Amino acid sequence: MSENWQKVYSHTYIHRIEIARAVLKEYDIDSVVVNNKDSAYLFGEFELYVNADDVLQAKQIILTKKL
Repeated sequence: MSENWQKVYSHTYIHRIEIARAVLKEYDIDSVVVNNKDSAYLFGEFELYVNADDVLQAKQIILTKKL
């Protein structure tokens, strides 16, 4: 992943990340999911990244939709 991607959302449940990703897709914002969850001990979070140009819009959408 290049340096132009920034984290806009994180959660412990993948389905919450996928919902946020789907909502951002409706606004033509591309996103990438990064799995930082430890497979053995099940701690950590999934993170959603968007291009730096879309960060403000993505965060606003996530806040507005209360994801």
